[in-house]
Amino acid sequence: MRITRERWEEIEALSLAPYATLSRHSRGREYPDPEQEYRTAFQRDRDRILHTTAFRRLEYKTQVFVNFEGDYYRTRLTHTLEVAQIGRSLARALGANEDLVEAICLAHDIGHSPFGHSGERTLNALMAGHGGFDHNKQTLRIVTKLERRYPDWPGLNLTFELLEGIVKHESEYDIADAQDYDPETRGSLEAQICNVADELAYNAHDLDDGLRSGMLQLRHVRDLELWGVLCDSIGWDGEEYTDMVRYRLIRRMVGLEIDDVVAYTGRRLEEVAPPSLAALQRLPHNVIGHTEAYARMNRELKDTLYNRLYNHYRVMRMASKAERFITSLFNEYVQNPKELPDTVQEDLEHRTLHRVVCDYIAGMTDRYALHEVQRLFDPFERP
Repeated sequence: MRITRERWEEIEALSLAPYATLSRHSRGREYPDPEQEYRTAFQRDRDRILHTTAFRRLEYKTQVFVNFEGDYYRTRLTHTLEVAQIGRSLARALGANEDLVEAICLAHDIGHSPFGHSGERTLNALMAGHGGFDHNKQTLRIVTKLERRYPDWPGLNLTFELLEGIVKHESEYDIADAQDYDPETRGSLEAQICNVADELAYNAHDLDDGLRSGMLQLRHVRDLELWGVLCDSIGWDGEEYTDMVRYRLIRRMVGLEIDDVVAYTGRRLEEVAPPSLAALQRLPHNVIGHTEAYARMNRELKDTLYNRLYNHYRVMRMASKAERFITSLFNEYVQNPKELPDTVQEDLEHRTLHRVVCDYIAGMTDRYALHEVQRLFDPFERP
């Protein structure tokens, strides 16, 4: 039996909610690119993201802990995969387009610089007066301009819906700038799902990694309301703490958070009853979110992570090092552009020096950036 694209499109139309994004109704791609026989437009988008150089580089980009801190901490890649898994679960439960959700989730962080948010802040400061740097905008630049995989167009030639989902991705730390992508409308349900999946994933895995590293202690989280809910839900008495207890707690946290989002969002959708995707996007508020109880508990957890983990002296020391590394690289390349690789120098014909240097550094992994620092500034290192 063969299932063609047309059959997949029929299945979507029959099984998804009326306000979901259907691949057959896509607004298409910027450049002519006939759709394939056995994949929908959004399945094809997802596959194009997976095969990019930018996606593979996420393996060696920082989430909270730099790669050499240990093999078991999350990287930007494993974070992205966890976001995609949570996003798919939410999409299935809410009648959204799972393929589009997965594609947005897989793409949402490929614009990140090395060394996490400290790297982004440093590049943004260095680019003051030259357009700044923002990882959401950089993601859009990567998929529309910088990835070079096709002879007939720049970028990946993705669908409008995926690009809109990237542009309208927002969280507590990311504010969307939707210029050129219907800025007066909200993100699709699929884009909103990615927003929640992102925050849910990093809350859970940063708690997990913080406890594993020892930077977070049980005494830091024992009084959190959410921690009490988790302990009660698995029947843990708080006495013997083992890795298995931590695994169970984090797994239960993800499950309870997903259940809460589905329950809350389901009620919101029943209340507003949007008859179409366009109606949902014209609403004055997002429909997806948490109940008041979980929003309160998550706020308390985020504050603890911020104070106890993200501002831990070891994390801050690495952030300070990252700022020095990136600043040194940036200034050296700007002052001596002949030190850039030949392929990067070719870009100077099309973009300003500062933007070329910024793009080059933003594309580096943590490991490559550290090697570049050695090659440029260590007299005993070969160039």
